[in-house]
Amino acid sequence: MGAILRKTKVALAFFFAFCVQHSPAQENESPPTVRIIGHYENAVGTSDAASQGTITPQLIEARPMLRPGEVLEYVPGVIITQHSGDGKANQYFLRGFNLDHGTDFLTTIDHMPVNMPTHAHGQGYSDINFLIPELVSRVAYKKGPYFAEEGDFSSVGAADIDYYTKMPKGIASLGLGSNGYRRAMAANSFDSGPGHLLYGFELFHNDGPWINPEDYRKLNGVLRFSEGTNADGYTLSLMGYSGKWNATDQIPQRAVDDGTISRFGAIDPTDGGKTSRYSLSLDRHKTLANGAVFHMDVYAITYRLNLFSNFTFFLDNPVNGDQFEQYDNRTIIGVTPSWVFNGKWNERQVTNKFGLDARRDDINVALYHTQARERVETPTIPSTVRSDMVRQAGVGLYYENAIQWTDTFRSIAGMREDFYGARVDSDLAENSGTTNARIASPKLSFIFGPYDKTEYFLNYGQGFHSNDARGTTIALDPNDPTHTTPAAKVPALVKTKGEEIGLRTERIPHLQSSLSLWRLTLDSELVFKGDAGTTEAGRASLRRGIEWSNRYIPHDWLIVDLDLSASRAQFTDSDPAGNYIPGAIDRVASMGVTVKDFGPWSGTVHARYFGPRPLKEDNSQRSQSSTIFSARASYKVDAKTSVNLDVFNLFNRKSNDIEYYYSSRLCTNQTGTTCNDPVPQAPMNDIHFHPAEPRTVRLALVARY
Repeated sequence: MGAILRKTKVALAFFFAFCVQHSPAQENESPPTVRIIGHYENAVGTSDAASQGTITPQLIEARPMLRPGEVLEYVPGVIITQHSGDGKANQYFLRGFNLDHGTDFLTTIDHMPVNMPTHAHGQGYSDINFLIPELVSRVAYKKGPYFAEEGDFSSVGAADIDYYTKMPKGIASLGLGSNGYRRAMAANSFDSGPGHLLYGFELFHNDGPWINPEDYRKLNGVLRFSEGTNADGYTLSLMGYSGKWNATDQIPQRAVDDGTISRFGAIDPTDGGKTSRYSLSLDRHKTLANGAVFHMDVYAITYRLNLFSNFTFFLDNPVNGDQFEQYDNRTIIGVTPSWVFNGKWNERQVTNKFGLDARRDDINVALYHTQARERVETPTIPSTVRSDMVRQAGVGLYYENAIQWTDTFRSIAGMREDFYGARVDSDLAENSGTTNARIASPKLSFIFGPYDKTEYFLNYGQGFHSNDARGTTIALDPNDPTHTTPAAKVPALVKTKGEEIGLRTERIPHLQSSLSLWRLTLDSELVFKGDAGTTEAGRASLRRGIEWSNRYIPHDWLIVDLDLSASRAQFTDSDPAGNYIPGAIDRVASMGVTVKDFGPWSGTVHARYFGPRPLKEDNSQRSQSSTIFSARASYKVDAKTSVNLDVFNLFNRKSNDIEYYYSSRLCTNQTGTTCNDPVPQAPMNDIHFHPAEPRTVRLALVARY
């Protein structure tokens, strides 16, 4: 930590020295009055919990972004990494959780769900590679199960990413960079008949630093028509995304140590995938005659993924290898109407909110044995591990009541009831069946203040996460070709419970500061199984921690963001294996300093600390920690044109994005993806890691029109 702090201090000292030297306000001059626009809209009186807030587009515009998923890293305490190709969903960390690819963190884009239940690669899979950052108008985030309108996957947190309906200005960007990075995008809006038409598209390619080039290609498009006002209007949106890539998955440390491959090499160079997502949605909002507010979103989504992975190499199949294909093809329809009624009770302001979430997924999901992306079978092992048709539906009903009891005290009480139903038609009849479940989730919050520009929060709530529908009907292990090994069913819905004490203050001039102490328990943990590349329902757990978030804007040209969090995670049952939770992050720190409008120049330096994690239940194996700096310098050529220079991993730190500890088998005489060892090597437990990208430079020409 000492070296980390020294480098941080050096970078910040240099940056602040630059700021002081080039400050536009001279010593004896009175600076003009300006409206300071920060990176967050988290003023006192704007939220129901200290850990709730809103991210502005100014932050997205100012800070360099290696991947679209890093929009979520602007949520204080969130870490975004990758353990495979960039076309795959990111790895998410928050509040002591390794959230895998999205479990227990709910993400919506324009009120459409991103998380996928009963997904081929893991429950709650959340791929936001279809996001176009320049279109984002705000990101509203919440943490904890305290909010009645948030249902499945939201126990740790939730983020709602909104797009513009009308662009402030048109924008076009052309980017080039290290390792074959190329990006072109354009977006604008204009009057069209009675409303506004917005378009946005993106072309993208990147090879990355990998010995086996990633060759990630994606095409992204958005078309939106909006009409009316905030009181009475609608938005119709059409989105489309297609991506294809090669993947360098996590690699064993021993293969790097003995020189078999480099840090950026691959054991199986045929891993990768392709995916697509298309959606049509309607956002309708209207103020009713009695002053009530009605809001409804209706959406339809088609989604497909073919994902090829090999985490254990030759462990199970010493000749052809362990590569597998996870196939997911689904359609999703949903509707989310809500009504808000404002009134008075004995002169007290009262707000009542009623809402419904209804969603249905029709899923064709399968798992296959493959070699070099071709499905293979042997006389004893069929190519299809399992194939299922799943029809899954969820309905959530919620009610929330807010009362302003006095000028300095208000309460929010809510109740949510969720109903779950699924039918699984499996290729193995014994694993077919139906399941139904329901769960109630009460919520209660008290907000005190403001007292001297300070608010205090008490939050309590119960929530849940759903399990893979296939696990609720399973009877026999599909990995056993003889179909004789029994398998244990998992509950459809698992309860979670959270509490939080927090405060938010603006007592110090120019500083917004939030502090929260939180606690979260799960009746069943979702655990990543490295030897299978999947998640499964596991042991009960407890996490608790502290978060401190700060926004300091001493001048209109200087913005400082600082977020610190620490947590402790443990299994709560007794097990000889140990009570540490593999992958549970314990410390996160993030600091950004932004200087803007120094003549034609603006700039940002950002530092992120990603703490160590236990890799085994007994804590005998631990991951590395990492501190990575990134920077952006922007030069305004004229009123409409600017040039951005982004540098990621500024100090070229040799860090890892992810680490696991499990058993794998390597090969010394390999031809393509076939192992020719006459006597297979013995399996070996080892750390498997995906390296963070080395120093990467990107240059973009941006025009606004």
